[in-house]
Amino acid sequence: MRILGIHNGHNASACLLENGSIRFCIQEERLTNSKNYFGFPFRSIETILTLANLGTDDIDSVAMASSYMPVMSNPFDVVDAYRKQASFVGRLNSVARGNIYGILVKTRLNSIYNKRARRKRLEALESSGLERCRTIFVDHHLCHAATAYYGSPWRDEPVLVLTNDGSGDGLCSTVYIGKDGELTKVAETPKGHSLGNIYARTTFLLGLSPWEHEWKVMGLAPYAPASGIDKSYEVFRRLIKIAGNNPLAFEKSISESTELIYPRLRRELELHRFDWIAGGVQKYTEELLCQWVRNCVNATGIRRVALAGGVFMNVKANKRIMELDDVEDLFIFPSCGDESISIGAAYQVYVEECREQGKPSNIQPLREIYLGPSFTDQDVEQAISKIEHQNFESRYVKDIESRIAELLARGEIVARCKGRMEFGARALGNRSILADAADYSCVRVINMMVKKRDFWMPFAPVIMKERQNDYIVDPKGISAPYMMLSFDTTRRRNEFNAAVHQADLTARPQILEREMNPEFYSILEEFERITGKGILLNTSFNLHGYPIVYGPREALWVFLNSDLNHLALGNYLLQK
Repeated sequence: MRILGIHNGHNASACLLENGSIRFCIQEERLTNSKNYFGFPFRSIETILTLANLGTDDIDSVAMASSYMPVMSNPFDVVDAYRKQASFVGRLNSVARGNIYGILVKTRLNSIYNKRARRKRLEALESSGLERCRTIFVDHHLCHAATAYYGSPWRDEPVLVLTNDGSGDGLCSTVYIGKDGELTKVAETPKGHSLGNIYARTTFLLGLSPWEHEWKVMGLAPYAPASGIDKSYEVFRRLIKIAGNNPLAFEKSISESTELIYPRLRRELELHRFDWIAGGVQKYTEELLCQWVRNCVNATGIRRVALAGGVFMNVKANKRIMELDDVEDLFIFPSCGDESISIGAAYQVYVEECREQGKPSNIQPLREIYLGPSFTDQDVEQAISKIEHQNFESRYVKDIESRIAELLARGEIVARCKGRMEFGARALGNRSILADAADYSCVRVINMMVKKRDFWMPFAPVIMKERQNDYIVDPKGISAPYMMLSFDTTRRRNEFNAAVHQADLTARPQILEREMNPEFYSILEEFERITGKGILLNTSFNLHGYPIVYGPREALWVFLNSDLNHLALGNYLLQK
């Protein structure tokens, strides 16, 4: 059974699920070179079908993530909407939308808008040649819940599945119980009471890009003084809370919907310092989520927790949840924003079709997240040959991994592009820039060379599984292969200072097992043999403002348009 999952919103993606296993999943941004691409994933669909050697007639069902999807052309529409909320007309609209007449008009307009949006999605399917396929629309938060449950390592026991994001299909959070291969919803929160909305609009208030730079707010938060954090926290604390009549849901404490909260934030946070605001919204987010998770665990008695939705891209909040006594074990779907709901839609449709056919679904727990294409050395040779004015030397190296380790041990910085492309927001070794994490000077060098990151933003480490207890504090033994959790660091943090948050001394590691990526693991293994350290700095291979590279052509483009001196491209080593 082949199911094509499609997400055509912010950070669009497509996924091919075959007999319960993910064969490919690609984000459209990697093919368009437009970060967080918003639109229909035409190229991802075409590429997946080509890679799988399939035609549209070979697809049994199309799973469309979300029942409804906003009609937008680019993320700047979001910025314009936020900006207009603060205008005089925007404030009048806010008041009007709050009265009965406004609610009725809004409901009618939403119905018209949703019908138009669905029609456009079906037209896009038709232009992709998929009009003859059975098409099923899957609720947005059910897609998130499906990724968390079916991707989790647990099969024989109940799982508490929580979703939380800005909004989708009218909701901003849900509580599900996953049991015996089925998901049952037990609570939900309407979209007007959204923690994700508040965090995104706070990001915009700080002059950053909403739906993209929330991680910068999280990274800035630990630098703020406690007194300033508390001052801003008091403003956020008055916005939404746990619902009085339902401890598994949220409710706003203000008159307007959280979608319209930007003018209030501007007014009530005026003259608050930028780092106070970042610290305040982060503290508020962590405390509210922890209270919600405790309530959900206490109400269900289930202590194995699986999370998905854009709010759980916040690794510091995930750390607080992980540390709760109420939580026995924790799984967060890798890159759990909307980019992964194409997978969730495919999972859910597969389960439902198996049920209709009277056979068990056999979805295996998620392991490797290298779900994109790979390339050959011939592809590398061809890409190099197309560069007219080469300012580098290239040579084939049979044991390229050992050579990379030697360069890293010498203090060099090496970009690596090899094997299947990893899915999601985190580079996990196959499209990465690597360095010796003990050398703090490499932070400045990498930023000057290529990354151009804000000074307060930390890099992350990759750690050999066998060495994780040397470097991070993980008393519960929570699995962390996808850079979705942060941890306190041990006294050996001097061995990876360049990959530690300098304000709170936490790290967001990729814990690497040999079986997950043997070639990447061998680099760490050889590096440890040379230096005694089983850890490296690992950051994504891309120019600032661009997505992670796709393959040889994109890797060469970044190499040529940056100050990187070493590129390991397949088994070829390129050096300027």
